[in-house]
Amino acid sequence: MEVQIKAIHFDISDKLVAFVNKKIEKITRRYDFISGAEVNLRLVKPETAKNKEAGIKFSVPGSPDLFASKVADSFEEAIDLSLEALEPQLEKAKGKK
Repeated sequence: MEVQIKAIHFDISDKLVAFVNKKIEKITRRYDFISGAEVNLRLVKPETAKNKEAGIKFSVPGSPDLFASKVADSFEEAIDLSLEALEPQLEKAKGKK
């Protein structure tokens, strides 16, 4: 499965890339029908609280793409919140398979 990570308005660290890959790998083990993932990380407004946004889109064959986007104080927290929001969508897609 292909995972694309895009950093908008900042340079992404290796540690953050590893974190994203670990989280995506963990969720794709549970939902093996996911064919691709796209993660967009961006700084909304520099130097403000809750300025880090993570948008995650999963490609699922035979159904529309699943997407969630959350804003938080850290990219790690935003990624976790986005994956939490995707869980019900993934369960629903799993039920259709």
